[in-house]
Amino acid sequence: MHLYNAWLPPPVAAQTTKERESFARVISALKDSYRPDDPDSVFSTLKYISVLDLFLKAKSEVSIEDVLAVIEMGLELFHMSRNKLYAQVRWGNFLVRLLNKYRKKIALTVEWRPLYDTLVLTHFTRSTGPEGWRLRQRHFETITSLVRSCRRFFQSGSAFEIWSEFKSSLQNPWHNSSFEGSGLARLFLPTNLDNQAFFSHDWIKECIELWDSIPNCQFWNSQWAAVIARVIKNYRNVDWECFLPTLFARYLNMFEVPIANGSGSYPFPMDVPRNTRFLFSNKTATPAKAIAKSIVYLLKPGGSVQQHFEKLVNILEQLVYTQFITPCMPSFQFNCFLICLMVIQFQKRLEHEQQSTNNSRESEQHLGGPERAFFVNSVLKLIDRGQYSKNEHLSETVAAATSILSYVEPSLVLPFVVSRFRMALETMTATHQLKIAVMSVAFVARSLFFTSLSASSLKPVDLGGGREAFVDLVVVSLSNALLGMDANDPPKTLATMQLVGAIFSNLALLDDKIDDLSFMPMIRFSEWLDEFFCRLFSLLLHLEPSSVINEGLHSSAASGTFLVDDGPYYFCVLEILLGRLSESLYKQALKKISKFVRTNILPGAIAEVGLLCCACVHSNPEEAVSQVVEPILSSVISSLKGTPGTGFGRGTFNASASMKVRSTLSPALEAAIDYQLKTLSVGITYGGPALLRYKDQFKEAIFLAFDSPSWKVNGAADHLLRSLLGSLIHYYPIDQYKCILSHPDAAVLEEWISSKDYSNDERLIPKWHIPCDEEVQFANELLDIHFKSALDDLLNICQNKIHVDQGDEKEHLKVTLLRIESSLQGLFSCLPDFHPASRNGMAEESDHTFLIAGATGSIVGSTALREKAAEVVHEACQYVLRKKSDDSILLILIIRIMDALGNYGSLEFDEWSSHRQAWKLESAAIIEPPINFIVSSHSKGKKRPRWALIDKAFMHNTWRSSQASYHLYRMSGNYCPSDHVTLLMDDLLNLSLHSYETVRMLAGKSLIKMIKRWPSMISKCVITLTNNLQSPNAEEYAVLGSCSVLATQTVLKHLTTDPEAFSSFIKGILSSSHHESLKSQKGINELFVKYNIQFSGVSRSFFKMSDNHTGGPNFSDLVTQIGSMSFDSTGLHWRYNLMANRVLLLLALASRNHPSSSSKILSETAGHFLKNLKSQLPQTRILAISALNTLLKESPYKLSAGEKSVNSDDLQGKSSLEEALTQTFQEEGFFNETLNSLSHVHIISDTETSSSRGGQGDSSFQSLADKSITRFYFEFSASWPRTPCWISFIRSDSFYSSFARIFKRLVQECGMPAILALRSALHEFTSAKERSKQCVAAEALAGVLHSDVDGLSGEWDSWLMLQLKNVILAQSVESVPEWASCIRYAVTGKGKYGTRVPLLRQKILDSLMASLPPTVATTVTAKRYTFLAAALIEISPQKMPISEVQLHKTLLKEVLDNMCHSSAQVREALGVTLSVLCSNIRQYHSSHHDISFDEGQSNIDNSLKDESWVQCLTERAAEAVVNIQNATQSDKATSPMDTNLENGHLDGDSQDDMKWMETLLYFIISTLKSGRSSYLLDVIVGLLYPVISLQETSNKDLSALAKAAFELLKWRIFWEPHLQKVVSVILSAANDSNWRTRSATLTYLRTFMYRHTFILPSSTKQDIWRTVENLLLDNQVEVREHAAAVLAGLMKGGDEDLAKDFRDRAYVEATILQKRRRTRNASSGSSIASVHGAVLKLAASVLSAPYDMPSWLPEHVTLLACFSGEPSPVKSAVTKAVAEFRRTHADMWNVQKELFTEEQLEILADTSSSSSYFA
Repeated sequence: MHLYNAWLPPPVAAQTTKERESFARVISALKDSYRPDDPDSVFSTLKYISVLDLFLKAKSEVSIEDVLAVIEMGLELFHMSRNKLYAQVRWGNFLVRLLNKYRKKIALTVEWRPLYDTLVLTHFTRSTGPEGWRLRQRHFETITSLVRSCRRFFQSGSAFEIWSEFKSSLQNPWHNSSFEGSGLARLFLPTNLDNQAFFSHDWIKECIELWDSIPNCQFWNSQWAAVIARVIKNYRNVDWECFLPTLFARYLNMFEVPIANGSGSYPFPMDVPRNTRFLFSNKTATPAKAIAKSIVYLLKPGGSVQQHFEKLVNILEQLVYTQFITPCMPSFQFNCFLICLMVIQFQKRLEHEQQSTNNSRESEQHLGGPERAFFVNSVLKLIDRGQYSKNEHLSETVAAATSILSYVEPSLVLPFVVSRFRMALETMTATHQLKIAVMSVAFVARSLFFTSLSASSLKPVDLGGGREAFVDLVVVSLSNALLGMDANDPPKTLATMQLVGAIFSNLALLDDKIDDLSFMPMIRFSEWLDEFFCRLFSLLLHLEPSSVINEGLHSSAASGTFLVDDGPYYFCVLEILLGRLSESLYKQALKKISKFVRTNILPGAIAEVGLLCCACVHSNPEEAVSQVVEPILSSVISSLKGTPGTGFGRGTFNASASMKVRSTLSPALEAAIDYQLKTLSVGITYGGPALLRYKDQFKEAIFLAFDSPSWKVNGAADHLLRSLLGSLIHYYPIDQYKCILSHPDAAVLEEWISSKDYSNDERLIPKWHIPCDEEVQFANELLDIHFKSALDDLLNICQNKIHVDQGDEKEHLKVTLLRIESSLQGLFSCLPDFHPASRNGMAEESDHTFLIAGATGSIVGSTALREKAAEVVHEACQYVLRKKSDDSILLILIIRIMDALGNYGSLEFDEWSSHRQAWKLESAAIIEPPINFIVSSHSKGKKRPRWALIDKAFMHNTWRSSQASYHLYRMSGNYCPSDHVTLLMDDLLNLSLHSYETVRMLAGKSLIKMIKRWPSMISKCVITLTNNLQSPNAEEYAVLGSCSVLATQTVLKHLTTDPEAFSSFIKGILSSSHHESLKSQKGINELFVKYNIQFSGVSRSFFKMSDNHTGGPNFSDLVTQIGSMSFDSTGLHWRYNLMANRVLLLLALASRNHPSSSSKILSETAGHFLKNLKSQLPQTRILAISALNTLLKESPYKLSAGEKSVNSDDLQGKSSLEEALTQTFQEEGFFNETLNSLSHVHIISDTETSSSRGGQGDSSFQSLADKSITRFYFEFSASWPRTPCWISFIRSDSFYSSFARIFKRLVQECGMPAILALRSALHEFTSAKERSKQCVAAEALAGVLHSDVDGLSGEWDSWLMLQLKNVILAQSVESVPEWASCIRYAVTGKGKYGTRVPLLRQKILDSLMASLPPTVATTVTAKRYTFLAAALIEISPQKMPISEVQLHKTLLKEVLDNMCHSSAQVREALGVTLSVLCSNIRQYHSSHHDISFDEGQSNIDNSLKDESWVQCLTERAAEAVVNIQNATQSDKATSPMDTNLENGHLDGDSQDDMKWMETLLYFIISTLKSGRSSYLLDVIVGLLYPVISLQETSNKDLSALAKAAFELLKWRIFWEPHLQKVVSVILSAANDSNWRTRSATLTYLRTFMYRHTFILPSSTKQDIWRTVENLLLDNQVEVREHAAAVLAGLMKGGDEDLAKDFRDRAYVEATILQKRRRTRNASSGSSIASVHGAVLKLAASVLSAPYDMPSWLPEHVTLLACFSGEPSPVKSAVTKAVAEFRRTHADMWNVQKELFTEEQLEILADTSSSSSYFA
């Protein structure tokens, strides 16, 4: 049994035993309602889901067999309801919850294939249904969660099947299917025990190779990191050692952080299609969770992971701190996120290991003490950096992580927390630090106590100052806590409260006399308590209310200041403190509190003082009621007795008497009485039987207050009556905060409890307040006075019109209604509910009317009383609407009474939800993690103090009581709401159309709650409300009210199943264009947009009704009716035209899934939308495009692969749409008009942005609402283009693939007639001057060329080829991107992976390859190469036929010959084309290297394998660089006067070299940007030197290109075998004769070392360090300084040995040099370069430790300062370094300067210009 259920109030707990049977009963009812032969019966099962969910949330004890039966049936239903998205979402979500809860208890096998099929069918195919995108999105979330939950149940062998399914899509990394494949592989691959054999060493190797195939793409990284993390976690038998360097290099490079002033994020990330990103989204930008999981689970005794992890932490630590100083970077937050995730994973791992210690093979890999200490130490380094972030959420999570670690390694964590706390107390500048420091101490309070108290922690290890230091800390923080309570600093005050609460939650009893407390000798609790209350009272006296307390109805008693509003800490502290005090101390406290409460009136702190009284009463009701409550009560009564009464409160009203002048209270008296009553109302919440002694006083006080002429006092009486009723009859825990169990190891501490370790210990079960007979009797008396008699008064006022004066009548009504409302609000659900009416007049047996147990308190009153109230209130409502319909206060009171009467249990539900929000703030201070190494007690779950768990059990009971009867009558169709509910519902429906917005809103909310419980009433509401929309004379407010109710989920869901309501709703919206007010139109529009987004289909019975021609709405009639509204000619406003068209489309699509619906509807609709393409209304045109994209299908005219042309006579089964379509487009000039109107959708801006690519028309004239109507938001995820494109001059924002697809589908549906009809229009538009017309022509032509219909080849020969030629030869430049996209579209591969070759691809390529006439302009040449590059991107290299391979070979030769082309534009196009060609050729070989072909094939293969082009490129590049550098130098050397003929000749050559080099740089940039570089790494390595050496040349364009290539190269990781080659290139470049090349090499080295730090062998690293060190003695000053900066960076890079060795040498050298300088005899002996070099070495050491103060730093920095007297450049180097040191250490200088001697500080002061820092 779950702990919360065992701890319910005894009357409720006794009933929970019946829940097992009722669960079984629900399941059998579910089985009866579902018939496997009828797929539609799934809808009748949906009503059971929320009922079954109840048992899950109530944590009921149910039999596992029943659970298993539900799961199996749920899966069957899920698979059966393929096209029924809504049903799948409901069942899927429920199954996920079930599987997650019972996953460890059930044995189940699940097939993966049906889940995959459902996913593909719904989200990855073009036959999308009509469902709105919200539903599709929810469906996707559901099915992915379901796959995640089912993965563990996949059978053995499924991992192999899944991998073979998705592996094929990963073969071509340059096709978007690879992104989908990786997302699906990550989603489906199971890592359960059954599939362990699949994840072998070879598979991991393959995985890592695949990971490398797309560089620098976060999406790709996330998918693979997640897969590998799961494998690492679940299979401990894999040996990861050989993969570690690669994995850690990957992880490090996933942190996109700026290195050495570089940019922080990759300049050209791979372009993952938006839908794929959206579908497989990652909650965090960088896959932090995967990295954290991998690292934690890789750790094992004796592995090399430790060194790698330590190095990673050292590098990240540096980066985190620089980010912290400039926290604009998200990577800093990311690092904090990583810390927390690592700690959570670490805790999970330890927990798992503690529970499974019996398995000896596994326990070898368990983490021992040294490993735990190592991990904690490493994470502490990062925590140290992240702790004081200004981002509150981050610092809190970091503090919580520290708290978990403190239970693992207290000896490391606690000294750290202590020192940080002390530091925060000393440095008062940053106040946010103090708050965080106090919070951190609160979070580790329990581990501090354990460490200082428990015997087992007295190890010989010295805990940094021993136990005393920790006890000291508790004492210091307790005394500081008193200072921390400050009304002017809310955050600090709340943190202090949290700390006090945390400390006292640990102690079992607070008393001065406890011997065991000798461990806290400095504190006497009685003195501390006095001081605490003094401080608290002064805090309360100075509080400012956070908002002006409103006078209206809505002021709750507890609208308090920050103490109450900003977290539960204030009340918790008081409860814990007063609950734990010994008797004598409690009396001492009570005396002080009683005096304070009696003597002060604080209207600004009602809630705070009320809660103070409440805590006293809760702890000891008898004492507190007599000392605190009674005095206030008497004071209130005496104040009220002296004031005049109205007679409204007693029901003894005398009409004649009230004619006297109304008297009022003085504001001061009013405020005082209000304060005292409200304080009382909060204070007596837990009074219970102790209040009975004063029952007459209470009656009198409430009487007098309702009788008072002040509305404010009446309102306070309302609070008091509510609270009194609740206190008498509700169940609530008493003695909640007393300590019951002491900790076995330390009697002073309380033992905390885990909700998972349920024990039957009687002592632990909470005591509940169960109302005694006297309390129930008193409650009934109160009801008689304030409920029954108030109802009589109300009826009397309404029927007998007893008032002459209208003002009096209003006041009397207000008070009477307030009394009724107050009684209902106090009772909650203790007043029995209405009995539902049963349809056949027979009531079912009583045991069937039980689902789950739950009750708020004892039953008071009767159903009859509730029914009477409903009748009277109905009467009153009618009366008020007739007489006082403009009085909002009366109406609001009436609505709230109706809500309490009709929505049984909703008050409890609201109470529970508001409490749930407070739990989210649950502090880490009251959680003890499951693993506790301090006292070695490990539990199954988190432990909490007993009081916190009782709180949760109490709320669990509140939730149960709100739900116990809610679903009772859900399942049987035999019940309908009682007549009284119907009365209330009608009234609320009226009120929801009221002219006041507040009234409408409240009534609407209440009405929705009611109809949600009784769905049978929805239809009536919908019909009433939609009539308001249609009615020509409806008022604006009625329309707005109708819209807000209709737009709720409850109503929109119901429309799916109720044909009558559906057609009424649709007609209502579409015929409401006559409303003139803007607000009404806005409301209607928003309603439609919402409906459109949530649309989940049309009721099946709708189609059946139209089949049987029974009465009621007929589907085809509705379609015809709407069709007639959707033409332009009807003169409707364009938005209504748009809505009508949209509904027509939704209906057509909905009918498509229904077998018996006629194809006539579809074909008519398609024809209709085809006509709409030339509509005058832009929005309607865009919708028509969406519609045609969905309606048009492939058809018989399309040739399947390899099929020969057939006679048109043989064509079987013409498309059902063909006739309607052909008829439409054969009208005269149809396509001319259509293309013309479509060209208007193309808005071409001057600055094209690439954000809306692939969209449906430019967004500049579409609002968001219109977009959601005109587009299927969730467009087919494989929308074109299917290959990523990085080439700027091909990317087109105005080529809309959806337009091209319509033309393609049209041609496929109708065959040749469509092509012929298009011919003349195409001819005209291709040669048009306007770019927008050319865009449309490009789209139409692309569609035709890609359609593959029979007869297309003939058309190609007759006119299409010429058309394409004209496009190539046309002079215009601006529409090149569109035509390039057209060609891309035309040659795009078919099929899921784009491997099937379209019919005309070869012909198109041949016509592009045809050589141009010699006289054409260079723009045309550039255009041709652009088109070729565009076409080649679309080719799948691994499946190229011979002809395409041949074409690659020919083109490669042509490009290599043309690389010195005179035009820059052509050179760029050549470079791009070359990169595509080479990468295609390379990939073709990598996939064909082991397959032998026939002769012809192998000849071509061999000629392609001839890699002479690589050699040609690298050799020519080397020559060119030398020539260019010589030319640059000779340019500088020769003045313009000396130019002679030879020089001219050289110039011509070097010009050619520069042009050739430019093309080559374009090639490198294109290769790196495109993500294709993995196949060309050897070529890039060969060209590395030219890129580095051309950074600075006389040719500015060339250098700019070289710099761009250089930036991209910095991000590329080189793996073996290329790595050694790169290093040798770098080392030789570092010794280049040109100093600029040396300097550029240093720049590259810095990022190179960072990226490769895990994979470089140590010998190579030493070579690199040595090379950089040698550059410190370079003869060029700039190079020397640059080398020093690089060395400072390398020292932070995690290679501690190399860094230490360098530092020591630098210090020794500098010391020797200084001695020499002192003797002055060798001053001439050492060159300036060598002195400068030695000083720079020292400076590099100093700068390598910013912000920290390692032990060696004071000596180094002082020695450096000694050189400040040297001549420049040495002096400036010293000054700069010391200034930088001073800047970075300024924050902590107060603490850090202690590490320097006096003498050292003086030397520093001399060097520094402003001595104040170091004084």
